[in-house]
Amino acid sequence: MTMDTTMARAFGLQGDAWQRHANPWSVYTRIPIPPLLVAAVWSRSRLGWRSLVPVAVVCAWTAINPRVFQPPDSLEHWASRGVLGETYWANRTTVPVPPRHRVAPNVLGAVSALGVPFIARGLVARNGWMVSFGLAVQMAGKVWFIDRMALLHDDMAPAGTVDGSSVPTRSGPPQG
Repeated sequence: MTMDTTMARAFGLQGDAWQRHANPWSVYTRIPIPPLLVAAVWSRSRLGWRSLVPVAVVCAWTAINPRVFQPPDSLEHWASRGVLGETYWANRTTVPVPPRHRVAPNVLGAVSALGVPFIARGLVARNGWMVSFGLAVQMAGKVWFIDRMALLHDDMAPAGTVDGSSVPTRSGPPQG
C-alpha cells in the first residue's frame, strides 16, 4: 500500500468520497488551507491560546472538506480530473501508470514537502519572508502535482470518456 493510499484512507477517501472530492469547489477550497493554517498559527502573538480556535477550524475544514460537496455534474473540470487522477496514482501498485507519469508526482511531492521546514521555522522565528517562501514552494509543488494528476487522468481514463463517466466510483480506477 502506498503512502498516498494511506493518506486517502485517513481522509475518508474511499468509495463515493472520491466523487465528492472531485467537485471543483472541494479542490478550490482546499488550496488556501496552508495559508489559512499559517495565518491561524501566526495569530498566536495577538490571540494567545485563543489562536487554537482558528487552528481547530482550519483543521476541521481540512478533515470534512472532501466529503462536504456533492459529486459534480461534469468531470471535465481541471480540478475534477486532478482529483480523479489521484485515484489512479494512489492505486498504482495494482494498476500501473504509464512510464511518463512515474517520476513527476514523486518529485512534486518532494518539492511540496521542501516548503514545510521553511514554513515551520518561519513560524517559530516569526520570519514572514521565510514563511512566505515556504508557502510558495509548498503550494507550487501541490498545485503542479494536481496538474500532473489531471494529465494522468487524461491518459488513463478509458477512451471516449470526455466527461470521465467511466472513472472509478470506488477507491480505484476501472479494472479492464
